[in-house]
Amino acid sequence: MLTCGMSDRDQRALRKQSVVLGQQMVADEQLIQSLQADEILTEDMAESILTESASRKRNWRLLFLLPKRGPRAFSSFCSALRATEQHHLCDLIERYSADVRICGVTCRHTVHGSDRDEPCDVSSASQPMQAQGHFPLFESEPRQADIRRLDESMAERKRFVESPLPHPTQEVKEAAKRQRTHESMETSLDTDCPLTTPVLPCTQDFYLTHSTKSYRMCSTPRGCALVISNVAFDLCKAPDLDPRKGGEVDEEVLRKVFTELDYVVTVDRNLTAQAMRERIEQFCRLPDHRTADSCVLCLLSHGVDGAVYGTDGELLKLDWVFEAFDNSHCPLLQNKPKMFFIQACRGDEMDCGVVQTDGPDRTVSPSCEQRDAGREGEGDPGSRRTMELGRPRVKLPQRSDMICGFASLKGTAAMRNTKRGSWFIQELNTALRLRSRDTHMADILVQVNARIKEREGFAPGTLHHRCKEMSEFTSSLCNDLYLFPKYQPQF
Repeated sequence: MLTCGMSDRDQRALRKQSVVLGQQMVADEQLIQSLQADEILTEDMAESILTESASRKRNWRLLFLLPKRGPRAFSSFCSALRATEQHHLCDLIERYSADVRICGVTCRHTVHGSDRDEPCDVSSASQPMQAQGHFPLFESEPRQADIRRLDESMAERKRFVESPLPHPTQEVKEAAKRQRTHESMETSLDTDCPLTTPVLPCTQDFYLTHSTKSYRMCSTPRGCALVISNVAFDLCKAPDLDPRKGGEVDEEVLRKVFTELDYVVTVDRNLTAQAMRERIEQFCRLPDHRTADSCVLCLLSHGVDGAVYGTDGELLKLDWVFEAFDNSHCPLLQNKPKMFFIQACRGDEMDCGVVQTDGPDRTVSPSCEQRDAGREGEGDPGSRRTMELGRPRVKLPQRSDMICGFASLKGTAAMRNTKRGSWFIQELNTALRLRSRDTHMADILVQVNARIKEREGFAPGTLHHRCKEMSEFTSSLCNDLYLFPKYQPQF
């Protein structure tokens, strides 16, 4: 055994209880962060564990790494189990380790439901586990066949469980995990890969009961979507703008989800500010808007309050973007919902968060319903003349029927994971896939806000560690905006 590795006794304890740990352990962000804080796991190791989509795969990867992480790894792992309220697993491996002796003493086993002491064959215990018919946990990476074999042998291996606690069901495990996450907020929601669950379809009953009270949304396709993603910036013209690592993940996530929502999606990457203007103008003039029921524009770049950067370091003002889609400049989209999603910083301020306390009750805002001097129709000769001449033509406000989701609040930075994309786009993708079947867009963005509020950065040793973000949205929608995914009414 290498001097820098875990002791034989502790390795055997992990190996002997590998099935129980693999099935019952919750290797969540809190547990991994604890091991990383003790310098047992490196940042790359932590990410390799947390990027696994299935909890069981996370467990196997952690158990594969632990024996190679030095003599302190076992005790640190036990402390992490206790810190995450997995006391029965900690007691299990600690008791087994204490019963094992390196030189020919006895090991404690449970055979056919009864405890007995028998000689411990040190040589056989140190052999690769496949010789004993077990999963080779520490010699190689786990394989799917090995995991299936572990599942099939679970009933037989239960005789090694010495915990007085009942085996938790899947529901109990998940409930415990949610409770810990709630209590500690969330140490790193960045660890989840973008959700790829198919968009859930709208039912006919839901469409029939809600379509008459919402925006029309039954065209095929639903509309056109444009995604402009600036990932790489000109080193000469914009030397202060770093590459947006992870931005390519966002654009692919948006392309997939809006394609599933029946939009014709176009993705343009790495445009200068002028090229962005020209592309948006072309998009606004598309004749397809005439027969479509809505449109989507996503801007992914570096930014400041009120503007986003082109790859040349020049700014594209968001007010110009909204003006390009208003009722005057884009008549083909009059009275149709227009959705905007802006993934960009709106300032340099880092939201470090505050400790939640019980504060005073919120005060009621003063009434704003009082009318100012110069009320509509009073003191306005033009309006009086129009009324005298008969019924006026229907007029629209300059700008209406828009909803815009921002990744961050005014003046603050937006968070992006370099491997899994931005927080805002991750949560938007999840909400659209799971909730758009029966939730209108404003409520979807409220749910995105709630998820973003719970997130914390996970980057120990940097300013981004435990940082916060808060998304927001603005809306001039005049009806509920349901996307009615995958439902086509029969006329």
